Amino acid sequence: MKGIAVCALFFAAVCLPCQAQTIYESKDKAGNPVFTDQKAPGGKAVDLPPPNAVQTPALPKSGPAPAAAPTSYASLAIASLENEGTVHTNTGEFDIRAKCVPALRSAAGDRIRVKLDGNLLPTTYASRWVKISAEDWQAAATQDAQHTIQIAIVDGTGTTLIESASVTFYAHRATVRRRER
Repeated sequence: MKGIAVCALFFAAVCLPCQAQTIYESKDKAGNPVFTDQKAPGGKAVDLPPPNAVQTPALPKSGPAPAAAPTSYASLAIASLENEGTVHTNTGEFDIRAKCVPALRSAAGDRIRVKLDGNLLPTTYASRWVKISAEDWQAAATQDAQHTIQIAIVDGTGTTLIESASVTFYAHRATVRRRER
């Protein structure tokens, strides 16, 4: 019963400033205090102190959310050319496909760079599809049949984030033989 009386007192203390009503205290048949806004026989007006008020500091104005730290790449591989595989090309032009986890974050400025026979090609790629051009081949590839290719993901500043394993492949060029008569 005392809990009820304390709750009633608390409620009265909170509501008093809002409604500016007089609160009366009286006793029930068991002698427990009862608080009400109605005057009861034997009830006395209660003089309650003002409620405690806490001033909370103003929150700073929020600016743009801080940029999330980039997640590192878990893996990178050349998916369309197997090691010791063959590329059929007469001009040196061919395509490869990169596989990375998570997906390439091109919107964040990440790009794929290619090394052909150890030479870094000048073009960067914003998708997982990479096209080696005839000009790239002429500038970077050796004249041997055996070649290596490796890809890397770099960020907007050119810093390497992850590199694939190097893949060895053979360039096969079509030849036309003349028949001997």
